[in-house]
Amino acid sequence: MLRTRLHALPPPLYRRVRRLWLSIVPIVQCSLAAGIAWWVAVVVFDHPQPFFAPIAAVLSLGLSLGKRWRRSVELVSGVVIGILVGDLLISVIGSGAWQIIVVVALAMAIAVFVDDGPLIPMQAASSAVLVATLLPPGGAGGFHRAIDALIGGLIGILIGALVPVNPAHRARRDAAGLLATMRDAARRLAHGLRDMDEHEVSAALASARGTQEAINTMRADMRGGKEVSAISPLYWSSRERLQRISATADPIDNAVRNFRIIARRALGMTQRGEALDPAIIDILDDVGEAFEVLRAMMIAKPNEEPDQADAARVLRSIARKAKPELVAHSSLSETAVMAEIRSLLIDMLMISGLRRSSAAATLR
Repeated sequence: MLRTRLHALPPPLYRRVRRLWLSIVPIVQCSLAAGIAWWVAVVVFDHPQPFFAPIAAVLSLGLSLGKRWRRSVELVSGVVIGILVGDLLISVIGSGAWQIIVVVALAMAIAVFVDDGPLIPMQAASSAVLVATLLPPGGAGGFHRAIDALIGGLIGILIGALVPVNPAHRARRDAAGLLATMRDAARRLAHGLRDMDEHEVSAALASARGTQEAINTMRADMRGGKEVSAISPLYWSSRERLQRISATADPIDNAVRNFRIIARRALGMTQRGEALDPAIIDILDDVGEAFEVLRAMMIAKPNEEPDQADAARVLRSIARKAKPELVAHSSLSETAVMAEIRSLLIDMLMISGLRRSSAAATLR
């Protein structure tokens, strides 16, 4: 009932509500980590104003799953560098505009020398600016601030482990969304080619071209999911499943790229008035149905259907139709389209769990 009501919302509002819903757990994680980090720094370590602790906790978690360990290390390193440089220099040269220039330049230079991560220089610079402008240097302040940053980073990792995002759910959702986009694009491409409709073929190509951000998100969430399953005891049993899901990242990416090539060649043929063999168009229609099976496979729970074997069975039946003999006497354009379809089928077979050698052998 709730899902139906959500889908009834205007598309812009639906996208915003969905985005908020998918971010609920990371928001809860960041909120808890910030409050707990502040409490630990104040009550346990008796630091009077430990604002670096909640800042570090929030930044170490963020709204994305990817590279949280590295983000925490970069954050703490950047804060420590900025604090030490700021405390040491400002206590000697005083505060002012040119002093800020010197402090920020030196902190960022040291940070870049230490590591090539993007967060360390920015965090070092911002920490140095805070010390140079708002926080009195000297004494134990610099040491306390470094400890606060470490507290925040560790609390962030701890909260990420104890209140985790379901690592498999996010990865499966991303992959299924991409496969659904490719399903619709393949169906649209086949329809456009049957009707020699340049607009439809162009729209199918545009849809495939617009997936790069979704691919990047999928890869990041798959990496983050593996990280969560390694850190959180609640999801240690999901490691093998996450490994299987993550193994589909490259084949999905390659399938999208191959489909773009097919659509681009098909668009050129349509613009020139060249009709594609109806048998090949039927195969593209079948490809759309196969993308739907792969999508259903991706969101199916363990021991539910369709599974990898079901998807591979569907794809093998399509592979048997994609015979080189179909283009034995065809034009170069038609032959090129068939070659790319066969490459696409190899990628799709790999999404279903086959190794590249086994997938390629299916299309010999």
